[in-house]
Amino acid sequence: MRPIIVVDYDPNWPTIFQQLHARLWPVIRDVALAIEHVGSTSVPGLAAKPIVDLSAIVPSEREIPIAIEQLSALGYVHRGNLGIAGREAFKTPDGLPDHHLYVCPQGSPALANHLAVRDYLRAHPQAVREYGNLKKQLARQFPNDIDRYIDGKTDLIVDILRKQGMALEQLAIVERANRMS
Repeated sequence: MRPIIVVDYDPNWPTIFQQLHARLWPVIRDVALAIEHVGSTSVPGLAAKPIVDLSAIVPSEREIPIAIEQLSALGYVHRGNLGIAGREAFKTPDGLPDHHLYVCPQGSPALANHLAVRDYLRAHPQAVREYGNLKKQLARQFPNDIDRYIDGKTDLIVDILRKQGMALEQLAIVERANRMS
């Protein structure tokens, strides 16, 4: 397992997302509604692990097997939901920039989590500074313990989601998912 490294925002992250999007979209556009840049690298000014997160959004769970098959043609290996319902993960093919690719049904709690946190942070610069400082502190404190790193972020993430109006039952799911991922 690689050590946890959090770096200052890199203005090249949106370009990396666009390059990955250009590679993925032609293969899944017949089954996907969109590909969203999510996670910390999608928020200008936010310190992050230098790994771009992408969520390919499909209309429903019915399209997930089709997306899995189509993405396999590009060398992506389906890894399952990794304990988080509504989010299918993939192993990145060799030779590409570091990224995490997920396929999420529209309206899934996992997708709602990604989009709500991203959108809140994009609109609240003070929260970006607070979250970035927390992530750097946790990476220094737990450089080889991803579970404790993630656990240390959970309360802040749940607070953001609460401010975004996520229902209490969804918050419980998100909190469990953040602790499991």
